[in-house]
Amino acid sequence: MDEKKWSDVDRYLTDLLLPDDPALEEALEASEAGHLPPIQVSPPQGRLLQLLAQIRGTRRILEIGTLGGYSTIWLARALPAGGRLISLELDPHHAEVARENISNAGLEDVVEVREGPASESLPQLAAENSEPFDLIFIDADKPAYPEYLSWALRLSRRGSVIVADNVVRSGAVADADSLDPNVRGIRKFHEMLSAESRVSATAIQTVGKKGYDGFALAFVTRDP
Repeated sequence: MDEKKWSDVDRYLTDLLLPDDPALEEALEASEAGHLPPIQVSPPQGRLLQLLAQIRGTRRILEIGTLGGYSTIWLARALPAGGRLISLELDPHHAEVARENISNAGLEDVVEVREGPASESLPQLAAENSEPFDLIFIDADKPAYPEYLSWALRLSRRGSVIVADNVVRSGAVADADSLDPNVRGIRKFHEMLSAESRVSATAIQTVGKKGYDGFALAFVTRDP
């Protein structure tokens, strides 16, 4: 099998299971027009995130890495009345596009996009002493994934779910000798999950129009 076959299957499943959604399609179009990199989750992956949030009964979501707000919209739609999503984005232009897309989806009262380095935003969140997050989605710069996992654990509680995207790197994650900082960051992330007694975790390989990659899923089994 090759990437064309994966893309064909992705297209088939999307057409069959995911009805046309103007807000999401417009978000993709706006992101492309704004010259954002086309690295957002695929539609089936977006629906998976939404389902995970709904199954968990999520009321508070933290997203690390907003890009154009595509995954943000999927996640925010899972929230019940009074739910809240905070998304962290480094790039001012990406944040601007995301806010517009989120507003067009009618979710501006549900989602807050915080602009700036996550290394600054995450300590600020901790200092606010607000409620822990029920679901945390990590999809940002890969070398910093170990740091993001540490903060995710600090900002979660027993029963929280942590999801991390792009954790297979086209199979390169299995190369212990890789000098690629993205691979090294992801390997360290997996090692931290393995050693962390507060979570039950797994990682799943995925294929589709986004190529060959995967995601990690961790369930927090006790309070940090």
